[in-house]
Amino acid sequence: MKAVQLIEIDNDLENREVPTPEPKSGEVLIRIKAAGICHSDVHYRDGVSSVGHLPISLGHEVAGEIEEVGEHVTDFQKGDRVCLNYMITCGKCKYCVQGTEQFCIQGKMIGKDIDGGYAEYIAVPTRGIYKLPDSISYEHASVMMCSSATSLHALRKTRFKSGETIAIFGMGGLGISALQLAKAFGAGKIFAVDIDSIKLETAKEIGAIPINAKNDDPVEKIMEFTSKNGVDVALELIGLPVTMDQGVRSLARFGRLGLVGITIDKFNMNSYDAIGREKEIIGVSDHLLSELPFLLNLAEQGKLDLSKVVTNEVPLDAEAINEVYKQLKAFKAHFRTVIKP
Repeated sequence: MKAVQLIEIDNDLENREVPTPEPKSGEVLIRIKAAGICHSDVHYRDGVSSVGHLPISLGHEVAGEIEEVGEHVTDFQKGDRVCLNYMITCGKCKYCVQGTEQFCIQGKMIGKDIDGGYAEYIAVPTRGIYKLPDSISYEHASVMMCSSATSLHALRKTRFKSGETIAIFGMGGLGISALQLAKAFGAGKIFAVDIDSIKLETAKEIGAIPINAKNDDPVEKIMEFTSKNGVDVALELIGLPVTMDQGVRSLARFGRLGLVGITIDKFNMNSYDAIGREKEIIGVSDHLLSELPFLLNLAEQGKLDLSKVVTNEVPLDAEAINEVYKQLKAFKAHFRTVIKP
């Protein structure tokens, strides 16, 4: 089968021909219909985050159709439309039992530790596979498995509730999903912070107050709009020290900042400001299996419109994918690009 693989760290991906995997007992073979390109994939390519082996097919946002079922599989059959949780987990360790399977002791992430979605097929265990309602496209479902799911987990981790104000730093795939989810949860004012005027216009159409950080200091604008109080919750979805700092400073008393964006760079924080207002800084890692059915239900109800997130499609081709990577590194990419094998 055809695959696009990372052969060497800090080098472009390459087209490869690799064996089609065979489903083992308890596994299914999935014909991939859509695979999202995430900014995390760029981190793997650049060596910011490590991968399990080389060469490897990246891609952890995956949806497709079951092509073949392995032995002892009874809940799925050939032809089922499905989407995949990107963590392969054991279901038995203390983290899995308590519902925090993203920290599974034996856990492996597709597209990072094992071959992922930049290919024509993938074989995975049935734990973490969800049947896809006909009303949700493969393209939207693939992105939902990462950007939307992570945004939902971020809102839950920061204990966001109806009526609260929120500032979302970064209007990419995660940001637009977070905006829609916050609105569905009954948010008060929603502030969308970015430097891309087109993305900010989309955020405004959905119901956010746009703040262009290229033209204005976002913290000053947020304080202006909130009578100098700040926001109850802020989400940093970019992974830049400057926006992490802005996220902390934009918080009100007892405000909570969810750190989602990945970076190896450190950021400085005024501890007096954080202590004096009892602000909280909360790390957000991935999402939970239990959150995915809820997310699919929201999409079915039309409360999560991924047509505003998936704005570009490319073929399963190294040249096309490498070009998207360049755009992501320059923070000039579409909301979300999906590969269509």
